[in-house]
Amino acid sequence: MKNLKNKWFYFNSSLLYLVLIFVFFILSLMFIEQYANSFLISNFAANKTGSQDIIEIVVDDKSIQEYKWPWAKDMYAQILDYFHSYASPKVIGFDMNVTTFDENNSKDMQFATQVGKMPNLVSGFVPEIDNDNSEKVFLTNFAKKYSIDTDVKLENPTTIYNGLVNPPEALLNSVNNYGSVKIESATGSGYLFSTINLVKIQDAFYPSLPLKMYLLENNTNKIILDPSNIIVPKTGLKIPYMYKSDGVAKTFIRYYKNIVKKDIITDYSHPNVSASLIIDSYRALKSGITPQNHPEMFAVGTGKYINPMLFKDKTVLIGANISGPSADVLLTPMAMRHPGVDIQATIYDNLINNHFLKFAGVGVGFLSFIILSLLAFIVILKFKFFKGILSIIFVDILYLIFVFICAHNGYIISFAVPLVLQFVTVVFGYSFKFISENRNKEKIKQAMGKYLSQDVMKNVVRNIDDLKLGGKRAIVTVLFSDIRGFTSLSEKMSAEEVSMILNEYFAEMEPIISKYNGVINKFIGDAVMAIFGEPIQDINHAQNAVKCAYEMLKKVEYLREKWLFEGKPKIEIGIGINTGEVFIGNIGTETRMEYTVIGDTVNLASRIESYNKVYKTNLLVSSSTYSSISDIADVIKISEVQIRGKSKKMNIYEVLRIDVSK
Repeated sequence: MKNLKNKWFYFNSSLLYLVLIFVFFILSLMFIEQYANSFLISNFAANKTGSQDIIEIVVDDKSIQEYKWPWAKDMYAQILDYFHSYASPKVIGFDMNVTTFDENNSKDMQFATQVGKMPNLVSGFVPEIDNDNSEKVFLTNFAKKYSIDTDVKLENPTTIYNGLVNPPEALLNSVNNYGSVKIESATGSGYLFSTINLVKIQDAFYPSLPLKMYLLENNTNKIILDPSNIIVPKTGLKIPYMYKSDGVAKTFIRYYKNIVKKDIITDYSHPNVSASLIIDSYRALKSGITPQNHPEMFAVGTGKYINPMLFKDKTVLIGANISGPSADVLLTPMAMRHPGVDIQATIYDNLINNHFLKFAGVGVGFLSFIILSLLAFIVILKFKFFKGILSIIFVDILYLIFVFICAHNGYIISFAVPLVLQFVTVVFGYSFKFISENRNKEKIKQAMGKYLSQDVMKNVVRNIDDLKLGGKRAIVTVLFSDIRGFTSLSEKMSAEEVSMILNEYFAEMEPIISKYNGVINKFIGDAVMAIFGEPIQDINHAQNAVKCAYEMLKKVEYLREKWLFEGKPKIEIGIGINTGEVFIGNIGTETRMEYTVIGDTVNLASRIESYNKVYKTNLLVSSSTYSSISDIADVIKISEVQIRGKSKKMNIYEVLRIDVSK
């Protein structure tokens, strides 16, 4: 039955541990992991600075204050013409989605015409999950012109996208290059850790705006899609990604530290110019004000306009960062409101410099949890609480250093979930250890209580982890009792009968001794040795020892009458008591010890008890004991007794009566 209880205890404990691990895994994954990953990315994985060859043209608050908002499309046409006619960037990304268009509006047509003049321009489109206007004919024609040449090495990749926000027809006839401006998937939430570099719409694949810019810059439209990489054969670029069932190839973004302008940290990681400055510069150039004839007007830092040659052979991204609820901003590890155009610039920077993050899979996180938890269990078993906690903290610090080094090298390993689960393991482990130790101590108490006195047993259990040889000196009272003529009696009875008599006798004596704060040190055959004053502290130990002896004699009278009635032999006992200094503690060896008292006081108590046979008495005490009981006891002095082992004769006293009321 006990084994069954133990099995159920361990089974229920294991089940509880697994449930706790599962619950805290889900909670930490939902509420902690993204913050931990954000911390790693922003503090350790982020590159120091973004490429200075990527310049962002931002329609910002200054732009819409200077030029009335909303803008007519000729405003964008002017920005594009500035780069087409005066600057010479390698490639331009237009991070905006134009959905409204009036072919009868000259300004709209001006924009469409300008777009058609720019083969190095990549316009943006938005894929959609459900688009009623995405007729199959339209998507087929769109795919023929803008889809990517893809060698797919995947089995039946699926997609959640079946259409896109249809561009105006006039633009479709003008745009030379399209790329998806969808940065995150439709199911994305929280911090932006990954981007969509390749999206599948029905049966065709389309690159993201940054990827299309990269392909255009390298004069290729060919990629290979395998289970782990987007490969550009012409350049050898391998873009690691996770292919999900939502039909998007997600790549983890490696961010860059924000730019500092005049000691102020901005939300941009790449050089940026207000769109209003581009328009001002364009109009100045059109009017004949050029860097050649008005150099002071184009001076860096002090000039009114910006020199178009600053953009020569650079990459330009055009986007918006306007205050308000509809602003194109996202939550990233680098900023609470990170401009979308800067994120696109970051992704493009990742592509041209082969800067990508890799996230360790679930297996690595699970392995980390297993290793940390196993180490925690070993520590819990080996060390006490405070030393164990310090050891676990040391291991965790080493793990965090390892995680930080990996993050610095672009490899993100989860640390929040493993550490949370290890914390659960530590709390559970020490709780389990505490409960198990208490259970074991209770078992020890139950077992040792049959061999030791309750008080000695409590002392052993209390110090079970620090048991060692040694003890202390103390003043105690030692009581010896012995059954008269027991040897001859036992010769007339079987071993079973002798055992039954002794067990009944000891069972009656033990509670009396405990009643008076005594501790049974040992049973020696038919004899009992008890100690008063230790380990139970008692200043009246001598008086209590004598009161105990007196009550023991009364109990023997009762047993004698009972046993005579039962046909058992008549018994008498003798008791000897002595008070003095002893050495009390653990005596023996490191592998086997006994909690007992030694010293002359003990020996003298035993000798005094033996004189009961000589003087036909029942209770004898030493003079040291008598000095403590003289006011409660009637005694007869037995003078000049030669105690064996003593050179001098001494007085002992027979106790006749005790006043138990005192």
